[in-house]
Amino acid sequence: MQLEKFIRDVPDFPKEGILFKDITPLLLDPGAFAKSLERLSQCFGDCEYDLIVGPESRGFIFGVGLAQLDGKGFVPVRKPGKLPG
Repeated sequence: MQLEKFIRDVPDFPKEGILFKDITPLLLDPGAFAKSLERLSQCFGDCEYDLIVGPESRGFIFGVGLAQLDGKGFVPVRKPGKLPG
């Protein structure tokens, strides 16, 4: 599956000179999202780990999915003071 076709380029967003990668089409397609998680999981290889840490906001989306797929816990990370606990 070519996951690139599920990622839309939005030029000059949020300001001129930035090419924003819109993952909304990927998130709308359950098969494509599952495949993206599968491929990300393969990047870990035989590494042993206990938790997945994901920075906001895309890190939350993909991190939770990876944690679920791999049977691990998930820790959301934001700027100091933005999350309780």
